[in-house]
Amino acid sequence: MYKAANARLLLRSLSSNSTAPASVPVNPRLASARLALSRPCGAWVGRRSGLVRAAGWSGTRPRFAGARAQIGAAAVPAVERFQRRMATQATEHAFKDILTSLPKPGGGEYGKFYSLPALNDPRIDKLPYSIRILLESAIRNCDNFQVTKNDVEKIIDWENTSPKLAEIPFKPARVLLQDFTGVPAVVDLAAMRDAMAKLGSDANKINPLVPVDLVIDHSVQVDVARSLNAVQANMELEFSRNKERFGFLKWGSSAFQNMLVVPPGSGIVHQVNLEYLGRVVFNTDGILYPDSVVGTDSHTTMIDGLGVAGWGVGGIEAEATMLGQPMSMVLPGVVGFKLTGKLRSGVTATDLVLTVTQMLRKHGVVGKFVEFYGEGMGKLSLADRATIANMSPEYGATMGFFPVDHVTLDYLKLTGRSDETVSMIEAYLRANKMFVDYNEPPTERIYSSYLELDLDEVVPSMSGPKRPHDRVPLKEMKSDWHACLDNKVGFKGFAVPKEQQDKAVKFDFHGQPADIKHGSVVIAAITSCTNTSNPSVMLGAGLVAKKACELGLEVKPWVKTSLAPGSGVVTKYLLQSGLQEYLNQQGFHIVGYGCTTCIGNSGDLDESVSAAITENDVVAAAVLSGNRNFEGRVHPLTRANYLASPPLVVAYALAGTVDIDFEKEPIGIGKDGKEVYFRDIWPSTEEIAQVVQSSVLPDMFKGTYEAITKGNPMWNQLTVPEASLYSWDSKSTYIHEPPYFKDMTMSPPGPSAVKDAYCLLNFGDSITTDHISPAGSIHKDSPAAKYLMERGVDRKDFNSYGSRRGNDEIMARGTFANIRIVNKFLNGEVGPKTIHVPTGEKLYVFDAAMRYKSEGHATIILAGAEYGSGSSRDWAAKGPMLLGVKAVIAKSFERIHRSNLVGMGIIPLCFKAGEDADSLGLTGHERYSIDLPANLSEIRPGQDVTVTSDNGKSFTCTLRFDTEVELAYFNHGGILPYVIRNLAGVQN
Repeated sequence: MYKAANARLLLRSLSSNSTAPASVPVNPRLASARLALSRPCGAWVGRRSGLVRAAGWSGTRPRFAGARAQIGAAAVPAVERFQRRMATQATEHAFKDILTSLPKPGGGEYGKFYSLPALNDPRIDKLPYSIRILLESAIRNCDNFQVTKNDVEKIIDWENTSPKLAEIPFKPARVLLQDFTGVPAVVDLAAMRDAMAKLGSDANKINPLVPVDLVIDHSVQVDVARSLNAVQANMELEFSRNKERFGFLKWGSSAFQNMLVVPPGSGIVHQVNLEYLGRVVFNTDGILYPDSVVGTDSHTTMIDGLGVAGWGVGGIEAEATMLGQPMSMVLPGVVGFKLTGKLRSGVTATDLVLTVTQMLRKHGVVGKFVEFYGEGMGKLSLADRATIANMSPEYGATMGFFPVDHVTLDYLKLTGRSDETVSMIEAYLRANKMFVDYNEPPTERIYSSYLELDLDEVVPSMSGPKRPHDRVPLKEMKSDWHACLDNKVGFKGFAVPKEQQDKAVKFDFHGQPADIKHGSVVIAAITSCTNTSNPSVMLGAGLVAKKACELGLEVKPWVKTSLAPGSGVVTKYLLQSGLQEYLNQQGFHIVGYGCTTCIGNSGDLDESVSAAITENDVVAAAVLSGNRNFEGRVHPLTRANYLASPPLVVAYALAGTVDIDFEKEPIGIGKDGKEVYFRDIWPSTEEIAQVVQSSVLPDMFKGTYEAITKGNPMWNQLTVPEASLYSWDSKSTYIHEPPYFKDMTMSPPGPSAVKDAYCLLNFGDSITTDHISPAGSIHKDSPAAKYLMERGVDRKDFNSYGSRRGNDEIMARGTFANIRIVNKFLNGEVGPKTIHVPTGEKLYVFDAAMRYKSEGHATIILAGAEYGSGSSRDWAAKGPMLLGVKAVIAKSFERIHRSNLVGMGIIPLCFKAGEDADSLGLTGHERYSIDLPANLSEIRPGQDVTVTSDNGKSFTCTLRFDTEVELAYFNHGGILPYVIRNLAGVQN
């Protein structure tokens, strides 16, 4: 069984390179097989080059004759044997009979497409729209090598196969990156080129084979706020800190083919994807097919609001996808989420998404698609849908999908897509039964499970103080806040003694008296991709600011306020409406275009505010319009962090505290001495709609995106070398050659035993990638800070972990460095330390890990449920691997993180149902051995594995290699070594 599966893996990986751009040298042992396929599969071969042209790049069909000339004499017999063995399986496209012409209304044709209706299979009519996209991809790519007819049948029979966790291959149309995750991806590609050269192979085989869009949006910080000059000042600081990183990315954009880099200051990656990069339907070499994308940011799911199937993957998976490897995925279940009714006046899309997030978290959707349907869909704007789709990671789904309908088409026109393009999109999707028309009788689709929400039941809400799915109705905020003060320390508790809950701390703020208390708002940020794409809530925030100004209210000067739009279009419509003036008056000046406070780039608080918080142990609050509020993420000094709509962010900034009942208590005293209440400044839905109608114009989108790749003077002045191999600078603290391939040989290492390993960390539930992966600021006493200071870097130039993700030395030191991490070894003490078991010493996690490594000991991690939830961060897997972690034993894993662990050669194991470390009496002080077969042929995905400890305890776990593809990656020590050996000509 395994040999057959491994052979199939080989065939998939072999043919994955069959459409490389002409200038990329082709794997010699594939060339003859490729030639055999080229004629009967003409529409399929060379499609990637067409993809490149459709995305705005040039490209041609592969030059097979040139590729054949590269084949060495010794390689020919092996290739010929391979060709003869496979020729009978690949003589023609398996579904050539359903290739159908799509006519234009005025004559001629748009192109041809693989017609799902032409299959005449009644099961297809009942498939969710999201599964139809997977089906079309499998049919179009079906060559009986990468994708077989059996794979197609699995998808058609989704109703029966998805509960069985069937494995399918999937080839996304493109890859999306941002700079935090893009830098390490490009670093890895550069290191892989070096590895190929050292192995005696052609380094230029390491090259993206699909369009890659990289938007630099994660590096800007809110250093300067409440200033008309904030954008320019913050960008200058951004470039001074990140010049080396930006230069490296600019090098990558020219060194690697098919890579588009959108310069800093252009917008947030997901909003740019929604407004500009998203194709919806590709027309490549006359073949039409749906757009699809995987991205190295978990909020790639925002594009699902546009009807484009997309979700977040780790950087490791994305790199393999770029290099032509098929994505292996488990055919997901699909939760049908029916929407009815209409949102009440005054209720925002943010309120809706927080409600949906809470419902879906409760329902349980990890690893599943969520597909929205129902008559309520027609009442939701595209921006509202994108807001819901964006937060798929927060409710745990792979994606939250909104099929294309008339609302989608209207949005495409609004954002500058041509009429002809929109007509083609509509014609194709209607012809292939992927379009929803509310004027036609609804067709019944089958879902794995069902949920329903009447939009009229949604009420204004917040979420927090520590998790995005802990929704609090606005009218209950005050009582919930007091309960949090009372509750023991946890997701909903701070354990503040009763007698200290009302204490006020007075301090001097630049010569004027100020005071804060528990619940005081010290950060109010309109930020993140979730809401800054949505004109209704952005303009709603402007209206709140305007009404407050007119009534004489103003935000206290010690509240750090900021506005970071998702694209330049937002600025244009805020200026067009005249509302930016009022936002400025309340301190919400534009600070930059990118992810700021939501990812911890909130900048420093004023020293007087910081001192008042730290010296008096104040539970200060941040209110932001983002999607993440995990502890320690927004700012180290804001222990309470609430997600809210942009208008609510302004309202809470005005109130200055979350300890307020907006229905009963005034926000403040107006200029006439009268009390001003929430209802006095809150706009109606009709008011907002009028401003949106008059202020958001198509020309704004066209003008913004016509110039998006031109960059700015600081970007354009960067000079970079033209070499195809990167010249590593050993003194650099930003870009460092990673050690992953240091001792790599052509031979796969195979499975390695885990024997007598120590436990590095012992965790409970809900350890997120924010806890694991380095993020936010670099603490002055941390191992990473020590490393930087030893290399002459001043503290003011530390920058953030995110900005230094291209340096493995710093990232390894920042792994598990979150100041709020809870490790059972420390008996309630919070912070980034652990116990070195042999000596009992308390050390930083990095220092303990290095001591274990120097002593020759492997380590494992014990964890509870939902290990690795949160953002899809590759460093949450790379970091533990560099620390010497060989396995993680948890109650359950988040989907992407588990896959990333496998991609870095770490074994994921799950306790059996009803068991965990505590129930098994494990303290973490034991030594652990994992009984994994030494022979790869004896390992199966999902098999039982015995774990024994040195105190005689033994227990059974489930091996979470979920597919045979992952097992092959493990055999090679990870996904990247697998790709390198494959491209270098090693059979697996």
